[in-house]
Amino acid sequence: MKQPRDRGRIDWRRVEAELDQEGYAVLPGLLRLSPGDLAAMRTDALLASLESGHLGQGSLYVLPLHLPSVLQDLRDLLYRGLAPVANRWNELLGRNVICPSELSELVDRSRPSRLNRSPGSLTVLRDGDYLALHQRSDGTEVFPLEAVALLTQPGRDFTGGEFVMVEQRPRMQSRPIVVPLSPGSVAIIASGERPQRGTKGHYRVNLKHAISRVRGGERIGLEFLLATR
Repeated sequence: MKQPRDRGRIDWRRVEAELDQEGYAVLPGLLRLSPGDLAAMRTDALLASLESGHLGQGSLYVLPLHLPSVLQDLRDLLYRGLAPVANRWNELLGRNVICPSELSELVDRSRPSRLNRSPGSLTVLRDGDYLALHQRSDGTEVFPLEAVALLTQPGRDFTGGEFVMVEQRPRMQSRPIVVPLSPGSVAIIASGERPQRGTKGHYRVNLKHAISRVRGGERIGLEFLLATR
């Protein structure tokens, strides 16, 4: 497995600005997994059906608590860079929560009931499969951001299967957003609510995300929380 690129090469100011403006930011070339890596992850994960949770159609692989080193390193990297954003958002959202600078410190503070919860999942979608609009609730009261990635190539491995978000603003029509993903890219997205600056201060914006219907081939995607508590 190739390791995540160095933290110093990520323009965190750009990431923060895009998160504030759009609710997501894409980091290209951040993650590379080989076919063998993917096979090993699927072997270690717990297979479930999206239909059973009314989340759509397709296969869901719930990742184990102890992530492969490349994903854990990536999670640590992203948490460290995004903790200031999470703390600012929490303050603007009226949440009395301060995230420490390192994920390990947050884990030490976590309630025992949270420690056995999976941080993420793989989705495997084939012809006709999709992931319905949803939002992750675990940990969003602490860390309102999560990461998603695409592990197969659009146009070659599958068609369709766009990653989409829907933003709901008070007294306004919902805004659809198509997030451009390519293999190796990692998108940071708002897990649920985020603050949006208005003419009279900040207000709450609610976001959900989904994957449109796959029209052919096999789409493999990754979604994981940057913190749970």
